[in-house]
Amino acid sequence: MYRKSNLLFLMNQTSMHAGSGDSLGIVDLPIQRERHTSFPKIEASSLKGSIREHFERASEKYEKDPKILAAFGTEGDDGIGSKAGSLGFTDARLLLFPVKSMKGVFAWIVCPQIIAKFNEELKLAGHEISFKIEESLIAPDCNLLLGNNKIVLEEYTFNVKSSNSVKELGTWLAGRLFQNDTENYFAKKLKADIVVLSDDDFKDFVNLSTEVVTRTQIDNETGTVKDGALFTEEYLPAESILYTNVLTAAEFSSKDEEGVKMASKLFENEGDLRKYFGEFISKNNVFQIGGNATLGKGIVRASFIEPKNGGN
Repeated sequence: MYRKSNLLFLMNQTSMHAGSGDSLGIVDLPIQRERHTSFPKIEASSLKGSIREHFERASEKYEKDPKILAAFGTEGDDGIGSKAGSLGFTDARLLLFPVKSMKGVFAWIVCPQIIAKFNEELKLAGHEISFKIEESLIAPDCNLLLGNNKIVLEEYTFNVKSSNSVKELGTWLAGRLFQNDTENYFAKKLKADIVVLSDDDFKDFVNLSTEVVTRTQIDNETGTVKDGALFTEEYLPAESILYTNVLTAAEFSSKDEEGVKMASKLFENEGDLRKYFGEFISKNNVFQIGGNATLGKGIVRASFIEPKNGGN
């Protein structure tokens, strides 16, 4: 039973294809989306696999590191040696989506539905803060304004008004995502250039403004395109910001070769496990999620919100 949740933020450094498989729609290989909202997401299973691989690659003991096995679980024959991991992950939800702006290059858009869900996740993770944000709002020092209270995203014009609540959201997020580097370009932009749209406008952008790339395969013998090898692939753009809940539970016991339960105490308590995960992510915070790794896709920068109690 997982008893503690901490937030892990992910910011795309390159576009990402966490695929949902073949499709009968316009795009041959779409990205994963929530069923009820159609907002982009990363399935928990995809996310956990990517994070585990990141831990294994960075570990000197590779896949036999006992702490990695305790944290992420093991698989044995006929149940012998099998053990569920003490770490769990929820689906990574989309928080901020980048959209081209006529001024200021791009904006990060969000909507009231996303903020309401994020507030619930903050409460679950033990944070007392809650953001009360309505649609059509920007921060007071927004860099995207054209004339009087108008911004242009893609080819659409929106009337907006300034609100300190958006500034508070951007400042809080910049402090968590960039922690000791809040003066870099993206941290400053996060404080100023978040735009709150209506739920419907947000839904349209995250469905119609993702990157769709046409790819093909060349026949090595003829140098021409193989028959039927032309396909389209969808990507969640760079600078997208997502978050997931990292869940921790007491360490499960495993069995020896004779099926006898073995006590294991690699982590004294759940706080030790959170501390291990947080220190590793803080030190090695860039890894890859999804397909097309050899094309440089799916590189993310992670930021783990450390427990306030120091891991106990």
